[in-house]
Amino acid sequence: MRRRIITGLERLLSQGSEKVEGRHIALLTNHTGVDRNMRHIVDLLASDDRFDLVALLAPEHGIRGEVQAGEKVSSYVDPRTGIPVYSLYGESYEPEDQLLRDVDAIVVDLQDVGVRYATYTSTLLRVMTKASHFEVDVIILDRPNPLSPKGIQGPLLQKEYTSFVGFHNVPVLHGMTLGEAACLLAHELGLREPIVIKMEGWERNLWYDDTDLVWVQPSPNLPTMDSLLLYPGTCLIEGTNISEGRGTTRPFEYIGAPWIDPYALLETLKIFEFPGILFRATYFTPMFSKHSGRSCGGVQVHILDRYALRPVELGAYLLRAFYLQDEEKFEWVQNSEGKFFVDLLIGSDKLRKAVTSNTDSELLDLITAWREDALSFTDRFREVQLYQ
Repeated sequence: MRRRIITGLERLLSQGSEKVEGRHIALLTNHTGVDRNMRHIVDLLASDDRFDLVALLAPEHGIRGEVQAGEKVSSYVDPRTGIPVYSLYGESYEPEDQLLRDVDAIVVDLQDVGVRYATYTSTLLRVMTKASHFEVDVIILDRPNPLSPKGIQGPLLQKEYTSFVGFHNVPVLHGMTLGEAACLLAHELGLREPIVIKMEGWERNLWYDDTDLVWVQPSPNLPTMDSLLLYPGTCLIEGTNISEGRGTTRPFEYIGAPWIDPYALLETLKIFEFPGILFRATYFTPMFSKHSGRSCGGVQVHILDRYALRPVELGAYLLRAFYLQDEEKFEWVQNSEGKFFVDLLIGSDKLRKAVTSNTDSELLDLITAWREDALSFTDRFREVQLYQ
């Protein structure tokens, strides 16, 4: 039987809050900000006389999930409510000064995924930083970390690799809810303490599909629990010219490229150990993104045991296997500033160097170091832990 969870949004609506009611509020949210009846928070707050909703803040994908990953979000007026929408994923990534002078509080309701690459926590950090300067309260309506049972995995981010896909020196899988992440950022960066309206009924050992909440994909490319479980690892493929399955019905599950022989790739993958998964040789044709309209050879990753799966390590081994298939055609992607995107994702240049080294041992040693990083984060995590 699924566990009943009362989200921060539902607690606000049923119990109210003096920190929100009667104040001029801006709302940072997107299509995941819904109650259990799939009613959107914008519509709920705008129609409730207790709340004075004066502005909407749009992260990646937009307020109602209308924008594809990586595409800029425009500022506009919400057609359903007439409330202005200010983009935090366009020309600017932080709220305007004048907006912060006009509001008393910023309410945040986003379904995060507990992975450092996901941009919602980066957006939250920029909002918290500006709000602290203007002494504006930030109020988090908390939601589950859908990958919480995976615990903490992957390396810590090195400071010089901080970016919008790497908001702070936490592991790739950091184990926190958005409310806990906000508390950590405030504690470690000296920001104004957030107000977290906690969930009721949620515990850390619950997968999202152990709860009675309906999954609303936070990104167009995370439609299922399988894509979400693999995302912390196969997202690293984004840092190369290999397709990570965007533009297919199985993003982050299909991995490949036009020059790859899927059966030869299967043989190379036998070098490494992959607990909890099974590879299937396959061909796929992305409809957009990398290699759009071209047949790609590769693998589909099937999850057999989500508890045994170590997704970040899986991503590292996949990179090595694809590199060994064709060192000449394998390429690392760089951004407009010449930085390697995989370095920004993983938080250092060590993975890129290990993947292209002469032996497998460098990668194996690196993964051992990652496990030590994850353990070292535990004490920091416990200082802000809100749930058992």
